[in-house]
Amino acid sequence: MVKLKACKKCNSIVHGEDVCPICKTHNHLSKNFSGMVIISDIKTSRIAKKLNITRPGTYAIKVR
Repeated sequence: MVKLKACKKCNSIVHGEDVCPICKTHNHLSKNFSGMVIISDIKTSRIAKKLNITRPGTYAIKVR
């Protein structure tokens, strides 16, 4: 089973890695997050605008 982590810096969901693929940090990953959203088209997504997401991908809504 793959352990999911979320980056505290950009909220990106990381699948079994120790480095965030978006912001390239490794010290800001947390197993404690809630909610998940998948953004495929950032130009028309209201959720992406509200969460300040600039790249397609899977993101956590809240990271602790």
